[in-house]
Amino acid sequence: MKNRLLWLTALLLLTSCHKPAGQFYQGYVEGEWVYLSAPLAGYLEKLNVARGEHPAKGATAFTLSADQEVHGLQEAQARANAAVERTRNLTNPRRPQEIAALEAQLQAAEAALKLSTSQVKQNEALAAQSYVSIARLDESRAAKTRDAAQVEVLRQQLSSAQATLGRSAEVRSAEDELAAAHALVEQKRWQVDNKTVLIPASGEITELYYRAGEWVPAGQPVASLLPDDKRRIRFFVPETLLSGLKIGQAIEAHCDGCTSPIAATINFIAAQAEYTPPVIYSQGSREKLVFRVEATPSPQDAPRLHPGLPVEVRLK
Repeated sequence: MKNRLLWLTALLLLTSCHKPAGQFYQGYVEGEWVYLSAPLAGYLEKLNVARGEHPAKGATAFTLSADQEVHGLQEAQARANAAVERTRNLTNPRRPQEIAALEAQLQAAEAALKLSTSQVKQNEALAAQSYVSIARLDESRAAKTRDAAQVEVLRQQLSSAQATLGRSAEVRSAEDELAAAHALVEQKRWQVDNKTVLIPASGEITELYYRAGEWVPAGQPVASLLPDDKRRIRFFVPETLLSGLKIGQAIEAHCDGCTSPIAATINFIAAQAEYTPPVIYSQGSREKLVFRVEATPSPQDAPRLHPGLPVEVRLK
């Protein structure tokens, strides 16, 4: 009898050490998955992760084929380079050699105009005496008109070449084209960059939905990731305890196989009551209305929690 009492006492002590005294509420662990996808479609060129792996933040998850996007980026870059040269050509003044060449061309055109003007006067005098035909007179007049037009064209070109601010409208147009070309380059570069998807946070790869070589539609997840810090404890309390709960309140969770309690902080309290979900398996309270409460575990405890794991929560 004495040995039996000693055994019962030791059992109670062990039980009290494993689970502190106080009211416990049933709950479970829930995960917040991140689904890794690309905004563009393409063939899955390379899959860098496997189910069950624990890649670090910033590692490459997968890569889609990007040949078309790379060619588009090269074309946009070439157009941008051409726009840069055109803008530079319009904003920089002409070189002295170019201006001197235009001046020489203008002098030659003015000399030609002077000659054709003289020929018109001579032909008009001779035509009045019927020494030249009317057709010859018309030819000389046409030559004068042509030379006068050439002189005016060269004068305008020389004036434009000598003016540093005379092409402001052209410069603005070229600058707009350059800005549009740079915007197109950035758009194409974004498309190329987004064909490679990186791991957004340290965590576990829980599922793969495509294999290398398969066509992946835009926005479709290729893999699911459970970040280390994206677990939450969901439990249920009766209405009588609702007034004593508050956001930021500390709780303590226990689970089978956990060597120590799990510290967590309440971050959500439901505003409406609901029936106890079947996952709780509480025969006594299954038909009762309860309120859902969620808590975030501490960063050091979160990685050892697995979604679906039953827990018992004690309020502090």
